[in-house]
Amino acid sequence: MAKTRIKSAAAAVDVPQNRESAASAIAAIGIASREMTRIQAEMNDALAEIKEAYEREAEPYRLKIDALTNGLQIYCEANRAALTNGYKVKTVEFTSGQAIWRMNTPSVRLTDTEENIIAYCTERGLEEFIRRTPSLDKNAIKSNPEEAKHVPGLRIGQSEAFVVVPFEVELSEAA
Repeated sequence: MAKTRIKSAAAAVDVPQNRESAASAIAAIGIASREMTRIQAEMNDALAEIKEAYEREAEPYRLKIDALTNGLQIYCEANRAALTNGYKVKTVEFTSGQAIWRMNTPSVRLTDTEENIIAYCTERGLEEFIRRTPSLDKNAIKSNPEEAKHVPGLRIGQSEAFVVVPFEVELSEAA
């Protein structure tokens, strides 16, 4: 069976023909890039204004929810034994919803430096509290490529990128 080769259409781009047209292309990239930055700034300004307006509109409702929740918690805590059938359940059903007492997940907070705690655990034989996770030091590998190339399963890769940097001058802060 013969293979059919389909050629893709060449990209319709302007290709500079000399140094001057290449310089013009870089200048055009700079202009377009700065315009995109201006548009993005305008978009972010508009989004900030919209978000602020909706936050202001929602603020009274957030305050009302906080106040009602606090009042409900005071009521439920004062009547917890009756509401939970002598502390047998943690969920109370009301006609309009539920009130629930729930244990949060445990958290670990360090009140001393991690090094001191590790030293204490090591001294006391509490090795299960210490994580030992060996990992490769990629910076050391990159700084010694001759030695690293003999390590099976390890390869140092590098690629070339084409970058266009239009000339730009920043305005001074004070005139």
